[in-house]
Amino acid sequence: MSIPIIIDTDAGSDDIMAIAYLLSRRDVRIEAITVVHGLAHVAAGARNLRRLLCVAGQESVPVFEGEEEALRGSREFPPQWRDLTDTLPGVRLPEANAPLPEIGAVEYLRERFQRSSGPVRILALGPLTNLALALRGVSNPHAVIDEIVTMGGAIDVPGNLRDGNSGPGLNETAEWNIYCDPDAAAEVFDCDVPQLLVPLDATNQVPIDTPFVAQFQSLDLTPIGQVIADLLRTFSPVIATGRFYAWDPLAAVALLDPTVVQTRSVRLKVVREGHDVGRTVPAVWDDKSPVKVALQADAARFNAAFTAVFRHNAGSKLGIV
Repeated sequence: MSIPIIIDTDAGSDDIMAIAYLLSRRDVRIEAITVVHGLAHVAAGARNLRRLLCVAGQESVPVFEGEEEALRGSREFPPQWRDLTDTLPGVRLPEANAPLPEIGAVEYLRERFQRSSGPVRILALGPLTNLALALRGVSNPHAVIDEIVTMGGAIDVPGNLRDGNSGPGLNETAEWNIYCDPDAAAEVFDCDVPQLLVPLDATNQVPIDTPFVAQFQSLDLTPIGQVIADLLRTFSPVIATGRFYAWDPLAAVALLDPTVVQTRSVRLKVVREGHDVGRTVPAVWDDKSPVKVALQADAARFNAAFTAVFRHNAGSKLGIV
C-alpha cells in the first residue's frame, strides 16, 4: 500500500533532490505539493516543480502556490541564491502544461485537514508558514496527520546563516528554514502530533561532496536521475567548497526509513526575536514529547538508499522504481 504524503517546500535545489527521490518510489503516493517562500520565489518554485512532475510522469499531482512572506517580519535568503534557484541554469526540464489549481496552498491544506479522507504524512522542507496557518483551528490534528517530518533547526551545532552572509555580530545559532519564519516554526512544533525534526546536527554528517557527485553521475540513471545529475553540475561550485549537505534529501529518506537517523524526544523552544532569532533550543529532553530530533545520521545508509532509486532497473522489495 502506498504511503500518502503532502510535501511543503520552498523548491530549493536540495528540495528538488528530496522530491525526486520520493517520486521515484512506488511505495509513495504524493497527494500534493505546496510551495512556500524561501529559496525560490513561490511562482518560480511551483513552475519548476510542475516541470519535475512531467519528467516523473506524475503531472496529476497538484502543486499549490502558498505564502510569499513570513507571519511577521522579513528575513529572506540572499537574492543571488533565490535567482539561481528560480532559474536552475543547466537543468533540463520540460515545460508543464497542466493548469495551476484555483485555490492556494493554505486553503488546500485547511480543507485537507478538515475533511475525513484519511490521515497523511507531511514532509516540510522550507519555512513553516503554510503549515502554521493551515493548522490554526484544526481541533484534532491527530485524526488527519500521522507525522510531520521537518528539515530545519540546529540543536548542538552552529547555525548556517554565515553561508550567504558575512560581517561581525552575525547570528551564529539559527538555521535558514527556521530563521525565515520562527513564529511559524514555534506554532508547528507546539502542534500535538508526532514530529521528526532533522536539523543541521544530522545533515552535517551527510555531505553532498565531490566523490558523491562523481559516484552518482557514473550510474545508469533514470530520466529523473538525469535531472539530479544536471542539478549537481549546476551547484558544483558550492559543492566544491564542502558546504553542500543532504539537508532535505536526508529528511525524505528518514520519512520512509527512520533508522537512517538516531533521535531523542524533546520539547523545543524557538527564539522569536532578538539577536538569536530562529534558534531552536531544547527546553526539556522529554520522552513524552511528540517531537523527536535527529542528532546522528548514517551517511552510508543514506547514500545507498538515495542513489538506488535513480538507477535503471534497480528494483527493490521496498518498491523502488
